[in-house]
Amino acid sequence: MAISTGINRQDGAPKVRERVRWLYVLVILAFLALITRLAFLQIFQGERYTFLSENNRIRLKRIPGTRGMMFDRQGQLLVDSRPSFDLIFTPEDTQDAKGTLGQLARYLGRDENELLAVFEANKERLAFEELTLGKDIDWPTVVAVETHQLELPGVALRTRPRRNYADGPMGAHILGYLGEIGSKQLKALKDQGYASGDEMGQYGLERRWETFLRGQSGGQQVEVDALGRRMRVLHEVPDVPGYTVRLTLDRELQETAFAALQGKEGTIVALDVNSGAVLAMVSTPAFDPNVFARGVKADEWRGLLNDRLLPLNNRATQGQYPPGSTFKIIMTIAGLEEGVIQPESRISDPGFYFFGNRQFRDWKKGGHGAVDLHRAIVESCDVYFYQLGPRIGIDKIAKWARAFGLGEKTGIALDGEMGGTVPDTEWKKRRFRQPWFPGETVSIAIGQGYLTVTPLQMANMMVAVANGGTLYRPWIVRTVESVSGAVIRQYGPEKIRSIEIKPETLERLRNGLADVVKLPSGTGGAARSNIVAVAGKTGTSQVVEMKGAYLKSEQLSYFNRDHAWFVSYAPVENPQIAVAVLVEHGGHGGSAAAPMAKKVIEKFIEQQSRPAGQRQVRAEGDSRAN
Repeated sequence: MAISTGINRQDGAPKVRERVRWLYVLVILAFLALITRLAFLQIFQGERYTFLSENNRIRLKRIPGTRGMMFDRQGQLLVDSRPSFDLIFTPEDTQDAKGTLGQLARYLGRDENELLAVFEANKERLAFEELTLGKDIDWPTVVAVETHQLELPGVALRTRPRRNYADGPMGAHILGYLGEIGSKQLKALKDQGYASGDEMGQYGLERRWETFLRGQSGGQQVEVDALGRRMRVLHEVPDVPGYTVRLTLDRELQETAFAALQGKEGTIVALDVNSGAVLAMVSTPAFDPNVFARGVKADEWRGLLNDRLLPLNNRATQGQYPPGSTFKIIMTIAGLEEGVIQPESRISDPGFYFFGNRQFRDWKKGGHGAVDLHRAIVESCDVYFYQLGPRIGIDKIAKWARAFGLGEKTGIALDGEMGGTVPDTEWKKRRFRQPWFPGETVSIAIGQGYLTVTPLQMANMMVAVANGGTLYRPWIVRTVESVSGAVIRQYGPEKIRSIEIKPETLERLRNGLADVVKLPSGTGGAARSNIVAVAGKTGTSQVVEMKGAYLKSEQLSYFNRDHAWFVSYAPVENPQIAVAVLVEHGGHGGSAAAPMAKKVIEKFIEQQSRPAGQRQVRAEGDSRAN
């Protein structure tokens, strides 16, 4: 008889089979998830990961084009580019970006937070896009990075051309400076080949001639190792250097003018009388464009912007000043051309002039006595011109001032040029909605009141006086040349207008201007030279209206002192150069400005007296570098 154990071997079979079925389902779902993920990565993100994998081995390196050079008219180098190192970081080449930056900071002795801030600020950048941690780094930094390269994955050095201004601040306001392209600029210029991190001209000739100077970028296809270090170049497209720009500037004259102005706020402009070419243009205080080339720091930029002396302003083209007694040149021309002046007639100058119930004082206490036109020019007699102003009338004065280029921009190829103000009756109505009062003409007659000019305008006015009435547009660039020396663009004199003026008017004016410097009684005796005859006119323009007692300039607070002017040309018999000098708060033009003009003129004459081989002045048709 069989004995029953109570155990049924079939009782657990359904549960096992159910569990197996669930296991099959889970395996199938896992495979489906894996296949779905693989499909997603392959189909939808395949291109991205292909890019990442390729860029982990092969990188495209952009090589900025080397900017073109600038030379002066004698072939002396003014601006070029030098090799420099930038410190860069590619976060994808390291597993711990913040740790690597911390290690780098310790090796360089820099603030770790400074480097991390750059990293955090660029989180939205494209993969494998390099971060610039430092521009134009010094040699100890280069050595530290190279020495610890294995410990700094993703950190590398990049060589690139860096702008070099041979004379620092001496020509800063003409040559200009570079700056990293801004986001708005990049958006507008991206189709022209610019990229983030590129530099472009932001001021001066660097900006105005950017198209010719910038060059064309090249590139390299580079194989790198796991640390991002370059292994070999697979393919290369060479960069194309920018064009060479040759200027009308004369470096020696520029240096002489800059040295003359040291310690002063002001400007000196020298122009070629027979073409309007700019031979020198200096403005002080200046700035060093090399600071911008290596990357201006925030505190440096704020310092330049907040400086009360405005070092970023080009006083030659952007400064607007009352011309003072230099405007008596225009008054003389207007009086003679309009038939108001009888040159030999004399007026009595007791030292003041009453118009209505207002007294206008002469600069010389006690006056000049009996004065005719010639003596009025030579000794700068205010009372003579006080009386002349209302007789000519403001509208005719304005007509002749504008004929010589005052009250309008010259059109020089520099940004930010100002036009000054030449008032007349219509201007007063538009500006103040008031009529012109005759007493206002008295102030205009000696270059005060509403009248303002730029030093470049005054230099250009003297060009027209010296050459007989041709007003040129001042110009700076002579030629643009390729690397091989082929002339791409050539520039020359551009006449704005011919001024109809009687020969006898010019003769009387020129004789007076020559005697301003030549005669002992002349106000410009400080410009008298042993090697060349100089003609000129002094000017002292008031910053604040003076009432009451006569005061010397040095008795006033600095920023209330008069501006000093001297406008001139030389040689008297065969004019070749015109020079305008403005010294802010310099006092009297005869003592402060005239000696500076003399230095520049004598340097120019000294150059002309050298043998042709020593002068190194290139012939107009010669486009090759000396």
